[in-house]
Amino acid sequence: MLDPNKNTIPRWVSLLYRYSQMYIGDRLKHFDIGRGQHIFLNSLYKEDGLTQEELSSYLKIDKGTTAKAIKKLEQQGYVTRKLRDDDKRSYHVFLTAKALEIREDVRAVLVEWRNILSQGFTEEEKQQAQLLLERMGTNAAHYIDTQKDQAGVCDESPHGR
Repeated sequence: MLDPNKNTIPRWVSLLYRYSQMYIGDRLKHFDIGRGQHIFLNSLYKEDGLTQEELSSYLKIDKGTTAKAIKKLEQQGYVTRKLRDDDKRSYHVFLTAKALEIREDVRAVLVEWRNILSQGFTEEEKQQAQLLLERMGTNAAHYIDTQKDQAGVCDESPHGR
């Protein structure tokens, strides 16, 4: 029988997160992309020109962490920030030619990792795993958002400072 203290969902989610960061960080380090920065690039690959606030909201990452990551990506020449015309306190974030040049490399690393994680899975098992993880993420986001609304607590994102 499995030991319930060693085989919990949070333990495995945490392990997957840490190993994902190690793998992706190692594969992208020659581009000078730090751990966690790839998620911002990947989001902008899907929809370039998002505001920092939109990126924070989409990724469920606090605004301070997003600002730091975008600043570093800007210093590295991967993105540019442009003040919004309608709100001078807010920036749109755009990919540079340098970021577009490595788009397929970044995506390939993410696909490789997904293939490693799902090695030996049937298509049905892959779909089921995706569905279950999405539901867990939705449950977590709903709970945290509800707590914020009710008590003004839990202001830190899971990728907090």
